Amino acid sequence: MGGFAAAAPESGGAAGVPRHVAIIMDGNGRWAKARRLPRIAGHRKGAEAVRATVRAAHEIGIEALTLYAFSSENWRRPATEIADLMGLLRHYIRAELAELARNGVRLRVIGDWRKLEPDIVTMLDEAITGTAGNAGLTLTIALNYGAQDELLRVTRDLMRQARSGAIDPEALTETMIEDRLDTAGLPRLDLLIRTSGEQRLSNFLLWQAAYAELVFTDRLWPDFDKAALLDACAVFARRERRYGGL
Repeated sequence: MGGFAAAAPESGGAAGVPRHVAIIMDGNGRWAKARRLPRIAGHRKGAEAVRATVRAAHEIGIEALTLYAFSSENWRRPATEIADLMGLLRHYIRAELAELARNGVRLRVIGDWRKLEPDIVTMLDEAITGTAGNAGLTLTIALNYGAQDELLRVTRDLMRQARSGAIDPEALTETMIEDRLDTAGLPRLDLLIRTSGEQRLSNFLLWQAAYAELVFTDRLWPDFDKAALLDACAVFARRERRYGGL
């Protein structure tokens, strides 16, 4: 069968460590509710889990870590919660940028993030530029991201080019699509983790996850740590990945 079969030799790093890990960070609200705390307390604790997970990924030798921070559907949440999340994002960028640079982490952002508030866009632009030369872990934050929106943007771009005669629709390949995805330039996605016990992709990296290994854990995101990441990587290492072959 076609698809990603040709990518098999690239997948996985040394000793079974996945090259590219993505995480749907779910459960902040439930973590707070179980402790009778406001939801923002769960989000703050979740930000601490982000810090611990980025450090752990760097230590383990993962090349790329992609985190689902704010989906295009999250705008349906109460305005007060959205304001709290944006405030937390501002704080995270200010507080973590120096450590990211110190550890050689390169920051990328995917999604329609330029529609966020102007000061956040400026902060992200500066952070992306400031870490662009780093050669360590690539940390990608998905902000105002939805996989269907991503594929729609790619489709519109291809249609415009086909209409202008720049490309032949009959010559369209998977590589041409991948080169236009927000994740272009990153290693193929090896492992996708979702916390909190939910077992769905929630409009996250739908194309990229075609042959990724999926690991679902009951652990709520604020409780996720290096041990949990190592557990998921151990599950990944035990999987037999045939990419449609025998």
